[in-house]
Formats: sequence, C-alpha cells, structure tokens
Amino acid sequence: MKKIVTRTITGLIFITIVVGSVCWSVYSFMLVFLAIALLGIYEFYGLSAHHKIKPQILSGLFLGACIFVSLSLFAHNDLEFKYVLLCLPLSAIIFIIELYRKKEHPFSNIAWTLLGVYYIAFPLALLNFFYYPFQAQEAFNPRILLGFFIITWSTDTVAYLVGSAFGKHKLFERISPGKTWEGYSGALIFGIIAAYILSLIFKDLLFYQWAVISLIIVVSGTFGDLAESLLKRSVHVKDSGTIMPGHGGILDRFDGVFFAAVFVYIYINIFITN
Repeated sequence: MKKIVTRTITGLIFITIVVGSVCWSVYSFMLVFLAIALLGIYEFYGLSAHHKIKPQILSGLFLGACIFVSLSLFAHNDLEFKYVLLCLPLSAIIFIIELYRKKEHPFSNIAWTLLGVYYIAFPLALLNFFYYPFQAQEAFNPRILLGFFIITWSTDTVAYLVGSAFGKHKLFERISPGKTWEGYSGALIFGIIAAYILSLIFKDLLFYQWAVISLIIVVSGTFGDLAESLLKRSVHVKDSGTIMPGHGGILDRFDGVFFAAVFVYIYINIFITN
C-alpha cells in the first residue's frame, strides 16, 4: 500500500511539472526538459559502470546540453540552423579527448558517451518542434505536445492495467516478461479512443491524424520500452535509477518517449505540415 501511495504522489508531481512546463511557455519547457535530458544522460552513464566502461561524463553532458539547447532555440526561431551544426565538431572532440585519457576500452567509452547524448538529448529536443505543427512559429500552441504526452501516459497506464488483469500471452518474454499482447492490444484500442477525445478538444488535428499519432506512440513507445529493458538487462539492474520513488529513474519514465518523439516528429513534418 505504501508503495502505491509513493508511486501515486511521485506520478502526480511528475505530471504537474511536465504539463506546467509545456503550457507555461516554450522556455519553461526548455528548462525543465534540459534538466531531464542531463539527468537522463548522467543516469545512462552510471549504468556503464557495470561493464567497467568509463564514458566522458562532463564532455557528454556538455555536448548533450549544446544539442538540446541549439535544436530547441532553432525550433523556436531564436537561432539559425548553421549554429546547430557546430554540434558536429563538438561530437568529434569526444574522440580527441579519449586520445589523452589513457583508459581501457577507449572506443567503448566513446560509444557510450555519444550514445547517451543522441539516445536522450536529441529526441527530447525534437519535442520543441511540436509547438509548431504547421510551421506557424508566430503562435504559441502547446496542444499538440500536450496531446502527445496525454496519449503516451494514458496508453502506458492502460497497457499496464489490462496486462495485469488479463495478460497471458507474453509480448517479448526474453527481454520484458511483464509485457503481454493483451496489454499491448489494450493500449492500441484505448489509443484510438484517446485520439477521438483529443480531436474533439484539440481541433488542430483531425481525428485520423490523432489516431495515426496514437498508433505511432504505442508501437514505437513499446519498442523504446523494450530497448531500455534490454539495456537494463544487459547491465543486470532492475531500474535505471532512483530519482523518482516508485517509478525508477529518468530512463524508466521516458524510454517510450525517446522513440515516439522521433517517429511522431517525422509523421508531423512529412504528412501534416505539407
């Protein structure tokens, strides 16, 4: 019972912070999600210790911050894209720094350093573009981004509840024994329902557009969840961290978002803005 209460309180605080940052302004969102990105990268690097790998923590955090901030400012039309490209030579510097560290497994160190940045900071930065689904950057529009999180959270909750109550057929037992086809199907069905409700409230997109976004979130988010489970299984840990009591770490809470953000961004830019 105590665990449920702790999980509920933590979840409410988490939702309040995220929703508040999304709705307040683009800059409140940037600040909150920059913190989330850096915490996630640091958490990711901590997992590497189980394999005796030593990523460049400070360099990785700096590069992650540069990528997130530059892409975010570009999304909000506050920075020209040519300055975003400066992140590319910064990525190359990671290789140069490793030459002087004299550590074992140098390319494993480089790989973990760069993977932490591009696995976490890059997709979270793409969320800034959701404010402008029609490339009308003069208007502040948090509804698409808010809908993205509503679908993500609600379908994830439904998948857990349906899977717990009716789950019998394992979705991917080797990696995540708790996930079932019943839970996955429940998430897909509820995602369509959520899409219909959102189409009535947030009329920026038509029902079928919300429905496609919902399907993308459920499918890609599930693979993102499985990928993070594979990561934890490979380093023999249950949770990626302890920063969120009852929920685990940043990676545990945003594993599905890392994948879903990329695929939804692509869908919006190819099929909605044109």
